[in-house]
Amino acid sequence: MTITITAFERSPDRGRGLARDMRVRWALEEVGQPYEVRLLSFKAMKEAAHLVLQPFGQIPSYEEGDLVLFESGAIVFHIAERHAGLLPVESNARARAITWMFAAVTTMEQPIVDREAARFLEGDKPWYQERLSMVDERIRKRLSELSTQLGDADWLDSEFSAGDLQMVSVLLRLKGSGMLDEYPNLAAYVTRGEARAAYKRAFDAQLAVFNAASTD
Repeated sequence: MTITITAFERSPDRGRGLARDMRVRWALEEVGQPYEVRLLSFKAMKEAAHLVLQPFGQIPSYEEGDLVLFESGAIVFHIAERHAGLLPVESNARARAITWMFAAVTTMEQPIVDREAARFLEGDKPWYQERLSMVDERIRKRLSELSTQLGDADWLDSEFSAGDLQMVSVLLRLKGSGMLDEYPNLAAYVTRGEARAAYKRAFDAQLAVFNAASTD
């Protein structure tokens, strides 16, 4: 059955690979599953045809036969469970990898998204700098804890897993902030993720969409 995912027709991240369809693309590339992409305008994302698939009018959605999923974390989890390559076979290692998947999209991502919201939605407020400082402090606390956990290992739990895929995807949102540079092992960790052949294929595919839309 053909897998179809949805993605932005014109991604607001300007092709930097930060939109959440990138995580699903990367997971599919890691497990060697072909897929098709249906591109949506912001208008189409709020129309009934898409809301049937994604009730919150976001991307990505995932279709495979009769199965329809939404939320990138759930989609990546489904891919990892159904296809070999993203979750360990041994039960305890598998459970730890799943734990890291959840940690990435909850504990780590929440303050990082708060920072983005503050920058784009509250930058003109008189209390913006104070709020940004507080959010940055929360992020640095999480980065410090993650840095300690990772230590000098290549990946979070021995072998690369869906936990690393999600964590690297989240940390990439801090690119340009300078924060990752404060934790050299985390910066190297992200670089290792970006160097994976599957990541590169996924990144190039989503960048090609942005470049094509930019020339219209």
